[in-house]
Amino acid sequence: MQRDLAIDMENEREHFTVREMMKMALCVAFCCVSAFISFPLPFTPGLVTALTVALTVTALVLPPRLVFVTVASYVFLGAIGLPIFPGGVGGLGRLLGPTGGFYIGWPVVCMIVSWLKGKNINFRRYALVSVLAGVPLTYVGGLISMMLVMQVDLWQGLVMAVFPFIPGDIMKALLAAFIAVRVNKMLEKR
Repeated sequence: MQRDLAIDMENEREHFTVREMMKMALCVAFCCVSAFISFPLPFTPGLVTALTVALTVTALVLPPRLVFVTVASYVFLGAIGLPIFPGGVGGLGRLLGPTGGFYIGWPVVCMIVSWLKGKNINFRRYALVSVLAGVPLTYVGGLISMMLVMQVDLWQGLVMAVFPFIPGDIMKALLAAFIAVRVNKMLEKR
């Protein structure tokens, strides 16, 4: 009897609780809405978007397992055609295009940021993890896809996929850390 109960409890943890699913759904919705706040730069196919704030907040609010599923769900929904990617588009074309590496890398990058954030709610730690790990790791996927799809060398890829976005991404990472501290403190009270 006790063995069966232990197995049931072990199997139960493989599933998400209603509270976890609610948090995940809210984070997906936040990502979808924030993606509409975007604008192009004339010298790159990449967009400046508020989506990176939402992704970073998601990484700092949810545990790694939930972050991966949440961000992968967002990418999947866009890949099947829902117009939820920056610029109000969707479909596999975005994943296979010059900025596809960003989308493909986000679930893993967000999971890593979530692992590195620690257990304590701390703006300084959140900001450091977001700026020193999240931003550079995000650029890796985007840089690779930009170089492959656009058939450019490393320098041209950096100019199109990385350099113009660094100041804004640092500011967005700091904003996300600020928001995540407030959200986590609010959730801690419940």
